[in-house]
Amino acid sequence: MIQFEDIRAKNAPMAVIGLGYVGLPLAVALARHFDVVGFDIKPERIEELRAGRDNTLEVDPADLAAVSIRYTAEAADLAPCKLFIVAVPTPINANRVPDLGPLVGASRLLAGYLSDGCVVVYESTVYPGLTEEVCQPLLEKGSGLCAGKDFFLGYSPERINPGDKVHTLQTVVKIVSGQTPEVTDLLADVYGTVVTAGIHKAPSIKVAEAAKVIENTQRDINIALMNELSLICERLDIDTVEVLRAAETKWNFLPFRPGLVGGHCIGVDPYYLLYKAQSLNLHPQVIPAGRRINDSIGKHIAEATVKMLIRSECRASCARVGVLGLTFKENVPDLRNTKVVDIVRELCEFRIRVLVHDPMADPEEAREEYNLTLAPREELRELDALIVAVAHDAFKALTLAELATWFRPSAEPILVDVKGLYHRQAAEAAGFRYWRL
Repeated sequence: MIQFEDIRAKNAPMAVIGLGYVGLPLAVALARHFDVVGFDIKPERIEELRAGRDNTLEVDPADLAAVSIRYTAEAADLAPCKLFIVAVPTPINANRVPDLGPLVGASRLLAGYLSDGCVVVYESTVYPGLTEEVCQPLLEKGSGLCAGKDFFLGYSPERINPGDKVHTLQTVVKIVSGQTPEVTDLLADVYGTVVTAGIHKAPSIKVAEAAKVIENTQRDINIALMNELSLICERLDIDTVEVLRAAETKWNFLPFRPGLVGGHCIGVDPYYLLYKAQSLNLHPQVIPAGRRINDSIGKHIAEATVKMLIRSECRASCARVGVLGLTFKENVPDLRNTKVVDIVRELCEFRIRVLVHDPMADPEEAREEYNLTLAPREELRELDALIVAVAHDAFKALTLAELATWFRPSAEPILVDVKGLYHRQAAEAAGFRYWRL
């Protein structure tokens, strides 16, 4: 097996496979200390990075320029590498079943470049057992080598939070696990070089896989509880946020908030755990219930908006509704699995004219992924309702007085504040009909 001393001396290059939100920050951090090849199947992504740009906004241009990475879309460039770190997406398909296509493709590609002593580490979120049950046979078949003897497996789950400049790769404890204790120690040395928060050595690959998928499942369930609470509070005609502020005065109350649950982690990972559980003839109750609640919130927000329009004697088919934000969370351009789309589609079912504005989102990606045409801010005029769906900093800077100018002069302005950016009393004092989860 390769030795850390060879990696540190830059005699054993490493490759990061997949240069997205997870792979690129990792490659840049590692390149400060080691010889790194950055591989991605998208040539346009490679050209962008070679030009010193990162459209995900996860890595600053100065940090890109400060390191030397051999960016490539040519698989042959992986041949000299001895350590492979796989950071490809693990999405779900339309039936909410794990889509292993990217992981399978990466494993088959790597198999042709494995040699004696190589180590392959997966960072992609998977269900417990997948690395050894799915990836290992692919690597063995394609390489003709034996895992645990000729080459070795590891798993170190990513914990990247897009847009978060506080909880970064360096400042979050890194879980590492290997097929053997020696592999675990090697990974602890490699990752420990760049992670200042510390390393946790999991006793097995399966334990590390389970830890990752459970982290996000727990958050999903906690947010689902808050979303269900918001439905109850609405029926009771009390403000959910005020209830939570009161409850938070107890020392052990968990500060979760209701909201849309999208993105590539919290809204996806529970389905990987469910898939594995069901394959074992187990049928969890809490996890799917949380998913159903969270997946229903976009529709609920749209229906609440329509009800307010009707109460204002505005015909839905004649209404113009603005939506601020399309990305799955604030201050990132990431559109993957955004639940704002659920609001838009439900409003369109009522023949409402919906104008979506998001300065962070890529207009071409919005068209390709969701068949949506983003509206410039100047078009948000003559509105009957405005939904603030994402808390971008640019939207936080908008005052209630400015928002009021976006509405029809004769309209009773309706403000649907999904993220709770504004105080209810201030909004109502400014003349808005105000609603929030």
